[in-house]
Amino acid sequence: MPTRRDAILGMAAFLPFPTHAAATIDVRDHGARGDGRAIDSAAFNAAIAAAAARPHGGTVVVPAGRYRCYSIRLRSHVTLALAEGAVIEAAAGTGYDLPEDNGEQLYQDFGHSHWRNSLIWGEDVDQIAILGPGLIDGRGLTRDGPGARWKAQTGERPLSMRQMTAAEIARLEPDAARMNGLGNKAIAFKNGRDIRLAGFTMAKCGHFAILATGTQRLTIQDLSIDTDRDGIDLDSVRDVLVERCRVNTPNDDAIVVKSSYALGRAAAAENVTIRHCAVSGYDLGTMLDGSRRTTQAMAPDRDRPTGRIKLGTESNGGYRNIRIEDCSFHHCRGLALETVDGGVMENVIARRLTMHDVTTAPLFLRIGDRRRGPAGTGVGAIRGVTLGEISATGIDHRFAATIAGLPGHRIEDVTLRDIHLSYAGGGTTADAARRPEDLASAYPEPSMFGVTPAWGLWARHARGLTIRGLSLATVAPDARPPFATEDVVDLHVTGTPLWRG
Repeated sequence: MPTRRDAILGMAAFLPFPTHAAATIDVRDHGARGDGRAIDSAAFNAAIAAAAARPHGGTVVVPAGRYRCYSIRLRSHVTLALAEGAVIEAAAGTGYDLPEDNGEQLYQDFGHSHWRNSLIWGEDVDQIAILGPGLIDGRGLTRDGPGARWKAQTGERPLSMRQMTAAEIARLEPDAARMNGLGNKAIAFKNGRDIRLAGFTMAKCGHFAILATGTQRLTIQDLSIDTDRDGIDLDSVRDVLVERCRVNTPNDDAIVVKSSYALGRAAAAENVTIRHCAVSGYDLGTMLDGSRRTTQAMAPDRDRPTGRIKLGTESNGGYRNIRIEDCSFHHCRGLALETVDGGVMENVIARRLTMHDVTTAPLFLRIGDRRRGPAGTGVGAIRGVTLGEISATGIDHRFAATIAGLPGHRIEDVTLRDIHLSYAGGGTTADAARRPEDLASAYPEPSMFGVTPAWGLWARHARGLTIRGLSLATVAPDARPPFATEDVVDLHVTGTPLWRG
């Protein structure tokens, strides 16, 4: 009879780091119970330490069972392999590692500023893998945390939250002292290189299911994530691939690329590819159970369900060489490309995207002037963006695809190619007469401008906009024009735009 060790050795060719198969360590051999009652994090940390001490690292095996844990500390040269039926459950209570003392952390919120207060975390680690097919259940994590301590406090929250009371906001953003001992992320990496996450499922994972900051050569494959706030956050990363992932996040973004000041400096996010992924804003838990319900009307920001792919909002370092390809959006907001904190966005390609039941705008490009950063932070730029082969249906009639720069800071060199957008319709002549303010310092969201004065595509403060194949349709009549521009220079349209409504 082959042993479990034989099976792992046989898998060596398929492991991201085959040398980790030379030593296999069962968490139960270090005292893990997996009975759903005992706290097993000490056993996990002992097994990980033992694997890391081997000459070529090792594989920590998690057999079937439910393992309640507080913080699990990853070390270099270790693969954590979750067997079928293995569940790592985030325990309730205040047993998690304390958030690091990183000074004031003025320019991003609490969740982005700390990594150790997580269920699973690694800092400056090399050659790490977490493999499925098991489950990471974040039921004991909190989705809350205080906002940034930036003194200007402009553009901190979406305008859709203006009517919320101070008490309502305080419930979402408790002060930092109340976070001590709580976990608010499932998996967090600060820096680190050569990391692989593949094949497992994540449920209800707090503020972030996955937060990777300053991480290089990260691959995320074949994950199913159904969570109560952000899904996958890639902050100031380099050389990253996310593919074949399903991410459901009705209350926040599904897959998001950022470039915050969390590392104490502005660092770009660059060379990121997101492909063959499905994002959605179905009711929490209903992607995993297959029911895909849509009863939730609003996200916590008082706007419709989120669940999208986005660049932003934190954008101090900018973004370079981003590819978003062959992805689907279901019952969620559309693609958002934003820079509001001084960073430059350039060389972005998004193509072969399909969207159904779009809850705000299908496409949203925005330069803003929030400047949440140290003295000298300026206004950013967007240039060299190609959006192609995109089809969206069931779009909220209020919000056209939007390209919105600022006076003196135009969005430059954007190509729209083979874009097909179908809206619900219903706009009025009063909507057509609207002239929204620029709202330079406001938090960027498609709803920030209210109902747009065109129903299909609205562009202003842009230079070098090229349109090659655009078809727009409405289900019901709409009194607004299908396409409107303001302060757009070097507009090039090839082929006759088609619209029906």
